[in-house]
Amino acid sequence: MNRYPLWKYAMLVVALLIGLIYTLPNFFGEAPAVQVSSGKVTVKINADVTARVEKALADAGVKPDFVHFEGSSVRARFGDTDTQIKAKDAISKALNPDPADTNYIVALNLVSRSPTWLTSLHAFPMYLGLDLRGGVHFLMQVDMKSVLSKKAEALTGDVRSLLRDKNIRHAGINRQGNEVVINFREAALREQARDVLRDKITEMQWTPTQSGEDLQLVGQLLPAAMTAAQENALKQNITTLHNRVNELAVSEPVIQQQGLDRIVVQLPGVQDTAKAKDIIGRTATLQFRLVTDVEGAPEVVMERLRDGTLKPVGLKREVYVTGDRVQTATAKMDENQRPAVGIRLDEAGGRAMKAMSRDNVGKPMAIVLYEKGKGEAISVANINTELSSDFQITGNFTTEQTTDLALLTRAGSLAAPMEIIEERTIGPSLGAENIAKGFNSVLWGFVAVAAFMCVYYMLFGVFSSLALGFNLLLLVAVLSMMQATLSLPGMAAIALVLGMAIDSNVLINERVREELRAGAAPQTAIFAGYERAFATILDSNVTTLIAGVALLAFGSGPVKGFAVVHCLGILTSMFSSVVFSRGLVNLWYGRQKKLKSVSIGTVWRPEGAATPSPEA
Repeated sequence: MNRYPLWKYAMLVVALLIGLIYTLPNFFGEAPAVQVSSGKVTVKINADVTARVEKALADAGVKPDFVHFEGSSVRARFGDTDTQIKAKDAISKALNPDPADTNYIVALNLVSRSPTWLTSLHAFPMYLGLDLRGGVHFLMQVDMKSVLSKKAEALTGDVRSLLRDKNIRHAGINRQGNEVVINFREAALREQARDVLRDKITEMQWTPTQSGEDLQLVGQLLPAAMTAAQENALKQNITTLHNRVNELAVSEPVIQQQGLDRIVVQLPGVQDTAKAKDIIGRTATLQFRLVTDVEGAPEVVMERLRDGTLKPVGLKREVYVTGDRVQTATAKMDENQRPAVGIRLDEAGGRAMKAMSRDNVGKPMAIVLYEKGKGEAISVANINTELSSDFQITGNFTTEQTTDLALLTRAGSLAAPMEIIEERTIGPSLGAENIAKGFNSVLWGFVAVAAFMCVYYMLFGVFSSLALGFNLLLLVAVLSMMQATLSLPGMAAIALVLGMAIDSNVLINERVREELRAGAAPQTAIFAGYERAFATILDSNVTTLIAGVALLAFGSGPVKGFAVVHCLGILTSMFSSVVFSRGLVNLWYGRQKKLKSVSIGTVWRPEGAATPSPEA
């Protein structure tokens, strides 16, 4: 009656082992480290950088625990903070000989102390939130006036191109604030232009006016267009910030909109605040320009060739298309199955590119990326035919090079400048204090509950306490496997889950007592107690789970963190109380042929009630 098949015990043993392995990394803590990432989007981090870091450390007499290349960055771990700072200076000096032109970002960081064998099993510790790990918090204000000004400037160019294409003569176009003013000599031309612009540029309201003898057509941004421009700028800035924060290799950064014109950036674990500000505040712009001879060129930038050397490239003055006109850039194969980069521009960018390429077939065009006021040509290619809004760049590229070029083209720039209006730094000591308090809360809560269960329910209380521990082990293991971020609300959710898990065990034990009180034999009482308690446990947990899913769907930030732990905890508590706890009871009592009693505390029976008889 109360016997598990062998496969169920095997399943529980496997779950226990997995829980132990994936929980272990959380107990090793973190060690000081130095992280090297790319300081420019045109500089790529590869295995060669690892060798350079190792050589710099060897020359400085600094011995690291290890130096790892992790895809987009190189990390070196050290035993103490003094060695960490010494190593940072040595690496920075070796990789960035010119402090005014740094190619690599060398920053202080923390990495897990987990042994290699655990890491090889992909067992990593949970990410810790800003309140537990320390780090920096920035509140950034987006300059929305600049957004509208840039939008009006772009539309001014569109108007000029459109009237030229339609061969409508005008007496001058200029921008006044967020308005576009077009002068005409004849009323008929003004009406003709108004009809064209009203159809093609719907983001503005076009009003005919008169200033002295000049007839004018004034375009004003519509409120919906202004709102859309501001929302797009905010989204583009958030995307760009994500790309930049990735350079810091921060685990689980928080970058989200706050209000209509602000962005919150939280970087857990970042110790080098100045470096974080430098990266986040960096500006970058992309330009498509024609190439001319270096001698006498208005501007000369450098092109990084495939062998790493630099070659000067002369640029003409005119900028035909900028990065904010690029909608997509992808690596692809051309019609001859050669690697190429496909670029799609928006409508206005496509018109400008078409006009420029039509007059310059056979001439070279450069894509130039500007960072910190310094330009670098990421591609120089000949224009083979008239281009439109959808064209491709071909050359003697490898597949990897086209992927890199597409990434650089997409890197783009901030849609609008931002200013840091609030900065808070949470030190690691405060995070450690929060961790200690949270850990002690969970530990002492667990001990108090386990002690009560053992005293009140005797041996069944011991089984319940073991099931509670199994639940906690599974929950931490699942959070670690998912690489979820644990914060203070998450720790509160763990404490709540422990309380809910013990509720299930109390329910089971009381059901068994009820059966014994009613005169059922011990084996029958155990079987019926678990069976009847299961339906109640399922009902109560499902309703709680629905509330947790609602929090997960509609919440954000700390609320979402609480909901993740809460939902996972409900699932693991059901498994531990129903399956694991019963497995222990079956293992202890299930094979006893003549069971006379069970150790479940005092079972009150009314006077005259029959004493249950043992059964086989």
